[in-house]
Amino acid sequence: IISFLISYLFVDMYLGLKSAILAPMIVTRWQAPVVPDESQARYLFEGEGLTPKPEVLEAGTEIPDHRHPFDEIRMVVSGELMLNVAGTKLLLRAGDRIMIPANTKHSKKVEGTEPCLCICADRAF
Repeated sequence: IISFLISYLFVDMYLGLKSAILAPMIVTRWQAPVVPDESQARYLFEGEGLTPKPEVLEAGTEIPDHRHPFDEIRMVVSGELMLNVAGTKLLLRAGDRIMIPANTKHSKKVEGTEPCLCICADRAF
């Protein structure tokens, strides 16, 4: 079964398909009344063995459809970010987090008049 999964993964990478079975998109909505600040968000990422990096997107910024050869993990610290992940639109607010699987087409746009600060990390699959 492991060789099947590895073969599936390489065929998936070669064809540029979304790995819905092996790596689903995961969205975590922040439920607590206090939202983590930038240093706390970094700490959460580091606790998972990820290397966090800040990304500030100014109001009105739009990044068109693109893909990465790695999983993208992103947590919004402030502002709002509209994501379109493989045709599914999601609005992320402060504290919300998403894991976008490798090779998944996605775009993003800052909503509102405030910049959007995110903590991001890449994870090889």
